[in-house]
Amino acid sequence: MNGTSPGITSIEKHPGSYELGRWINRFSRHWILVFGLIMGLYVGLPFLAPILIKSGWEPLARSIYLIYSFQCHQLPQRSYFLFGSKMTYSLTEIQALSPTLLDPLILRKFIGNPEMGWKVAWSDRMVAMFASIWIFGILWKPLRGWLKPLPWWGLVFFLLPLIVDGTSHFISDLYGIGQGFRDSNAWLADLTKHAFSPAFYTGDVWGSFNSIMRLLTGILFGLGIVWFGFPYIDDAISPRIEYVKP
Repeated sequence: MNGTSPGITSIEKHPGSYELGRWINRFSRHWILVFGLIMGLYVGLPFLAPILIKSGWEPLARSIYLIYSFQCHQLPQRSYFLFGSKMTYSLTEIQALSPTLLDPLILRKFIGNPEMGWKVAWSDRMVAMFASIWIFGILWKPLRGWLKPLPWWGLVFFLLPLIVDGTSHFISDLYGIGQGFRDSNAWLADLTKHAFSPAFYTGDVWGSFNSIMRLLTGILFGLGIVWFGFPYIDDAISPRIEYVKP
């Protein structure tokens, strides 16, 4: 292996396809950069939607909301808002705007107004999940020498909190939006003997138990996915063939 390029673990001289091979090897060495750019765009577009609305590009913004609606419930009480008086709003504040917002299908389509600001096209959970994958993915390369690959049971450990939190929210919502056990969290209030303010236990606004759990479990999800998956991706995609000029 003398005289070979760093990172090539198995050298096989190929006299043909030199230019193609050079681009393949270049991508293999810099795939994290490609990932960062693509994932950054994917994570950034939901935030671009309210910016476009604010700038007067409503048709383009609504196309982003539509595309991301297939990936996320987009319920406004569990979403961040930009350009308004607050970052999050309670279900009561939102439904007070119109009786039609009592319908969950209409509620999820509510994107905001000039006073409240405009909704990010992802829920807070989706933001936490995918933004953390993006951030941890970028940080993985400089830190990979310090980390051992995460075993499968470690991945389960990082994913399980999100599964429990998301499943309990889903079951709670079957009782009706704003009416389930995860909306009042009376069980938690009894468990902690009402040690925190009522606002902590009820609803989904920023600082509530529900919002904190969605944030933390989303971050753990992203960390687990990167820590477990990226070593395999790096090993599979690392350059193993050295192409030479004919």
